[in-house]
Amino acid sequence: MPLGSVKQISSTDNPQYKLLKKIAGSSRERRKQGQTLLDGVHLLTALADSGGQLRLLVLRADAEALPEIAQCVARFEDTPRMVLSAALFDQLSPVEHPTGILGLLDIPQPLAQASVCGVLLENIQDPGNLGSILRSAAAAGVDAVYLSQGCAEAWSPKALRAGMGAHFVLAIHEQQALPEVAATCATVIATTLSATQSLYDIDLTGPVAFLFGNEGAGLSPALLEKANCQITIPMPGKIESLNVAAAVAICLFERVRQNKR
Repeated sequence: MPLGSVKQISSTDNPQYKLLKKIAGSSRERRKQGQTLLDGVHLLTALADSGGQLRLLVLRADAEALPEIAQCVARFEDTPRMVLSAALFDQLSPVEHPTGILGLLDIPQPLAQASVCGVLLENIQDPGNLGSILRSAAAAGVDAVYLSQGCAEAWSPKALRAGMGAHFVLAIHEQQALPEVAATCATVIATTLSATQSLYDIDLTGPVAFLFGNEGAGLSPALLEKANCQITIPMPGKIESLNVAAAVAICLFERVRQNKR
C-alpha cells in the first residue's frame, strides 16, 4: 500500500484484517510480528509527540469526520490508512468503548546502553501495574527499564493504556536475564520488607539501578544477591506492604527530590 493511501475493508475475511485481529488479541502474535495496536487519540498523539511513526492507521468509517480524530490523522499524513465499518472496527478494538482510531506500531527494539537511572522489574504479573510503573519511570526521568522473562507483556493493550504514552519515551528491554543486567550496574538498590535501612537515608544522586519484584513473592534470591544496598520504605501506618507500582513511584521520586536539592 503506497504512503498515505486509503483502503476500505468491509469483510472479516480480508487477510490484513485477520492479521490485525490476531495482533489485537494475542501476545504471542504481537511478539511474532513485532507489532502492537495503539488505541485512541491520546496514545497516538503521544507517539507523534515523541517523533514515532506508525505502520498503519485504522479508522472507523463513522469517526473520520470527528475533529479530534481528523487532527490526529493529520499528524500521520504519510501513513497508509485502513477504513473499517463500525462493526468491523469495534470487533478489532481492544477496548470496551472504542474511540474510532487505531494505529499499528512496530514495537521498538532499543539498543543496549549505559543507564544513569534504571529500573529492573522481576515477574510483575499485572499489566496495569506494569503500565503504571512505566508511567512513573518516564515522569521521573528513568533511562531504561528491564523486564524479566516472567513479566507481563509491556506492549499489551492494557499496559499501553496504563502507561499513557510512557512507552514512547523509555528504552524498554523485555525478556531480560536480570542478574546479568544488575551485574553491569555500579549501584544496585533492592526494596525489601526485611531491610533495616530506610530509603530516605541513602544517597540516590548518582547512577543507580532499582530492583522491584513480583507483587506477592518479591525478589528472587538470585537477583537479590546482586544488590549492594537493601532498603525499605518506612510505613508508620497499619499496613504491611505497598502496591509495587506505588513503591516504584516513591523510590523514583525520592531520587528526583534528592537531585533537586
